[in-house]
Amino acid sequence: MRTPEELTDVFRASGRNVTAQRQCIFRILQGDETHPSAEAVHAAACRQMETISLKTVYQTLHDLAELGEIAALDVGTGMTRFDPNVDDPHHHLVCRRCGSVRDLVVDFPDLAVPDGADLGFEVGSAEVVFRGLCPSCQDGARRPSAAARV
Repeated sequence: MRTPEELTDVFRASGRNVTAQRQCIFRILQGDETHPSAEAVHAAACRQMETISLKTVYQTLHDLAELGEIAALDVGTGMTRFDPNVDDPHHHLVCRRCGSVRDLVVDFPDLAVPDGADLGFEVGSAEVVFRGLCPSCQDGARRPSAAARV
């Protein structure tokens, strides 16, 4: 992902206003590998700017996605997640318990739609989502619950 300063320039070049709230959002996304939801970005932004609105966060994230600076993902967690890593081809790991999302850099050179199976679609890309348990949820599954200890 570009730096917050570069994103400021991209926004200005596209005719979009650059506000302190948007710059705060740019800083929050910088280096975030968690694929945050708009609500998570909003919560982080509120710690820096109490008055930032969820609408501003949504609009800024969707503007960034429209500009190709982040990707809006639907990986089945019940909310759109935003991926700042648009430069490196990758797939995703999704925890089926807590919903955390992480990048998975792996290549599938033989992945293709078989001839005739495309149902008339013009296929341009493929995304693979792996589901399982993240390390934290695996640890939680190994610990006995309070009810089991009684």
